[in-house]
Amino acid sequence: MSDAALPIQASPEADILSALGARSIVLVGMMGVGKSTIGRRMAARLKLPFVDADTEIEVAHAGMTIPEIFERHGEPYFRDGEARVIARLLDGGPVVLATGGGAFMREETRTRIAAKAVSIWLKADPDVIMRRVRRRADRPLLQTADPEGTVTRLLTEREPIYRHADLTIASRDVPHDKIVEECIETLRAHLRGEQAAQSPADVASAVR
Repeated sequence: MSDAALPIQASPEADILSALGARSIVLVGMMGVGKSTIGRRMAARLKLPFVDADTEIEVAHAGMTIPEIFERHGEPYFRDGEARVIARLLDGGPVVLATGGGAFMREETRTRIAAKAVSIWLKADPDVIMRRVRRRADRPLLQTADPEGTVTRLLTEREPIYRHADLTIASRDVPHDKIVEECIETLRAHLRGEQAAQSPADVASAVR
């Protein structure tokens, strides 16, 4: 068979885009697991827009930061606004969307994500999460006397819900691009109805 007669293999990115159609890719998981960093790189690979739900919420509140919204209006108000913003973003066509750590807890939002997107849970161990979130002072839920205890409690509450995501990727101490590659490979296999190769580290130790 001549080279000209060989079938052209579609790239993983092309396969994903074709199978996604109008659906989006939504990253879920705890604060500090790398949703925004990994999401931006995935979006660049797939040539899709990247959107951070927290940034969109701040824009919708005339530039108020997430901690300011929490302080002024309380968490229930913030969660209602978060659900509306995510609904709007998912209605806007295919994007790679990074969500806040608590967004997936709302059943209405999970249902909407299931209908309009493929969800990926970036899973990291508690010590990894703490090591990363200590670097930033803008985590409203960690403004407590015992941040470690708060993270442990949140993980206990949230992990059973995060498991409802379509896919799970271990966020750990390897280069960002390795995590992105695993997301791409696993997503492609999922969309093609195949079983992705198992990641060597199945449970987290997270990406920087």
